[in-house]
Amino acid sequence: MFCTSMIDVANDFCVPSYIFFTSCAAFLGFVFYIRDLHDERKVDLTELMDSDAELVVPTLKTPLPARVLPGVLLNKDWLPVMLLNARRCRETKGIIVNTFSELQPHAVISLSDGKTPPVYPVGPILNLKDDESHGEGSDGSSKYKDIMDWLDDQPHSSVVFLCFGSMGSFDADQIKEIARALEHSGHRFLWSLRKSPTKGKIEPPSEYSNFQDALPEGFLDRTAETGKVIGWAPQVAILAHPAIGGFVSHCGWNSILESLWFGVPIAALPLYAEQQFNAFQLVIELGLAAEIKMDYRRDFMFETQDHVRAEQIERGIRCVMEHDSELKKKVKETCERSRKALMDGGSSHSSLGRFIQDAIDNMP
Repeated sequence: MFCTSMIDVANDFCVPSYIFFTSCAAFLGFVFYIRDLHDERKVDLTELMDSDAELVVPTLKTPLPARVLPGVLLNKDWLPVMLLNARRCRETKGIIVNTFSELQPHAVISLSDGKTPPVYPVGPILNLKDDESHGEGSDGSSKYKDIMDWLDDQPHSSVVFLCFGSMGSFDADQIKEIARALEHSGHRFLWSLRKSPTKGKIEPPSEYSNFQDALPEGFLDRTAETGKVIGWAPQVAILAHPAIGGFVSHCGWNSILESLWFGVPIAALPLYAEQQFNAFQLVIELGLAAEIKMDYRRDFMFETQDHVRAEQIERGIRCVMEHDSELKKKVKETCERSRKALMDGGSSHSSLGRFIQDAIDNMP
């Protein structure tokens, strides 16, 4: 989506241009909606910060609270970038979306309004290859083996996995709240804990040299039999492991699709980008996740002042780890639908075929 300037290159060569939209269909509709709000209704979106307003977004069945708007839309420097890309998306011959119709039927139908180029849901597009070699440093393979060996020793669906994406990290006080929640919940856990960058710097988190420096005193000793704290995490391999029963996630769209693919329910704790929107959709719109705190925000532009309390985190963990719950059953059903969508005759398989035919038809 952020490469829309390439449309001009395609035009110069007289070839059709298509957008690959890596987030979900509902958010695609939301991008068009905010463009209309700004350009046609003259709404200043940056004034919605800390507002109690609710937005009626066509690709959502439920009004969207302003408190879960992406931070980039509330920033006067970044908003024009988002609006420009939204305008240019409508200049393409079609938009390929990493979702599947069974997951977002309302959103996909809403995008067939005549104002939007044809939308092709072709997902879930996932990289499911073994990520053993992606650990940081030369010891990535040994880290991978250590993690997987530990999981092999755990009972089926007994471990809650905590991982917050390539840019996810927390301050010292929030780390203590998460640790308290894990210890008090009594559940087995695997926690990917990364060190925050220096305040004011926009860079990925780094590895801790010693986890004891970040965690409450005695935490590692008290949880030695039930938990494991790691740095880098081979997320796909972990979610695929039968020992995993729940996932505390930042709700990045790729992580959501991976979790649904493996039938692992999410406890939503969004941090940055469109993750608050994703969390709202999962928890409220689709009923496929438990809420920890949907409007929590920690990115380079805005940061929620209040910390998420241990009690809120523990409640989310208990919800996703509850055996035979309605949430787990619903996630398992969605898991099956995600796989069928890619099979011959499935919705995404058919949509990909339509895209290929459309691209052929639009060639000069």
